[in-house]
Amino acid sequence: NVPIITVKEDFQKVNILLCILFWLAAGQLPCVCTSVGEDYDELLPPPSITTDIFTSVFILDNVALTHLTFRKEFTEAMKAKQVAQQFGEEKIEKQHKAAIISAEDDARTAYLLTNSLATTGDGLIELRKLQATEDMAYHLPYSWNITHLPAGPVSDPPASP
Repeated sequence: NVPIITVKEDFQKVNILLCILFWLAAGQLPCVCTSVGEDYDELLPPPSITTDIFTSVFILDNVALTHLTFRKEFTEAMKAKQVAQQFGEEKIEKQHKAAIISAEDDARTAYLLTNSLATTGDGLIELRKLQATEDMAYHLPYSWNITHLPAGPVSDPPASP
């Protein structure tokens, strides 16, 4: 396992743990054993020089990313963002359900009104008109800026002498 600490372009520190499976390139064993020793497999070079030196001496068989962590603040911010997003989606879903229930109630009300008008006639509508007229007649005398016009045709004013 090779630990790597890197910094992204947004200055976010990332900890990575790689598992590298490798073997020596043909003909490199004598050179590596004399310069590094027989325990060369335990003395991996630092990750910063693996691209040139390491790949010229060793042949990479497999590289696996075994662990990846970010700074605590970044992880907490991402969790908070996820919770906020989930809350927003739940809120939208609840609003959608409420709209469906409201539309179903409106449809049911319209059905019941239509059904009752078909069976009983316009009596309920006439009753509501009378109640509204009575309510207006009660409130008009107490309202400001109301002009009462007499009923009937409007006649021309008398000519002045």
